[in-house]
Amino acid sequence: MFRLAHISDIHLGPLPKVKRRELFSKRITGYVNFRRNRSSALHPEITENLVAYLKTLDPDHTAITGDLINLGLPAEIETAKKWLELLGEPRDHTVVLGNHDAYVRGARDKAMCAWQNWIIGDNNKLVSSEKDYPVLRRRGDISIIACNSARASAPFLATGYFKSKQAEKLLELLNEERGAGQCCVVLIHHPPQKNATHRHKRLLGSKRFRVVIAQAGADLILHGHTHLATTAFIEGPDKKVPVICVPAAFQWPGHHKPPSGINLFEINRKNDNWRITLERHGLSEQSPTQFQLLESTVL
Repeated sequence: MFRLAHISDIHLGPLPKVKRRELFSKRITGYVNFRRNRSSALHPEITENLVAYLKTLDPDHTAITGDLINLGLPAEIETAKKWLELLGEPRDHTVVLGNHDAYVRGARDKAMCAWQNWIIGDNNKLVSSEKDYPVLRRRGDISIIACNSARASAPFLATGYFKSKQAEKLLELLNEERGAGQCCVVLIHHPPQKNATHRHKRLLGSKRFRVVIAQAGADLILHGHTHLATTAFIEGPDKKVPVICVPAAFQWPGHHKPPSGINLFEINRKNDNWRITLERHGLSEQSPTQFQLLESTVL
């Protein structure tokens, strides 16, 4: 059995001191939004407790599907690197970037450089741009395939991008890994299913992604971005593929979206197929400070 944990949308705070020149960009709207909606309600102990609880689950691997930071500031990128170091060995944690990690032009590439040990594939090839995706990490019978949807977008937009070149490479990689009998888990920040979020937050190229899955198939798709505890399905060649999101790591009970959570997947080979059980762990209104098992479902 392989135990895969999934966390997302860490949005580490508080914000470092922001220089005036750093706000002459899209950051000004994000900074104002952060100050209005989150700065007075930050609960850093929630993220600290999440990490402590995650370690008690003892997963074989952890997927982190983006938005580690808020405004793409250099100081935030460095803080996130230190936070990742606290999680454990880089080989046991795979990071894909989100739109907040790529908040302004140049931020994504700086984050990729700083977090390279948690991004790089088994081939040790440098990942420096979207052209280097998808990235493969094999862990026993499990193939973790990381895609990139992060790119700087215009003010008031949080869109993701999935282009044709990445689609071609993903199709080839899925065919290879599934042909080798591997369980294929695909990571991406933005949700790829239809009508998953508002238009200004959607994945541009989501149809292209779904066509790849329809042709090659996958066993599990994990994403973040919406901050919700959702289960959806998209068509594969022989079965529907579960598409799973987890609540944002920072969210507190009483937030308008579900409080902080961790998804834990137990993956077992069953004859020629894979049996995947989803456990949702998290905070609740009844237990606002202690993480616990909330529900368990066979996908």
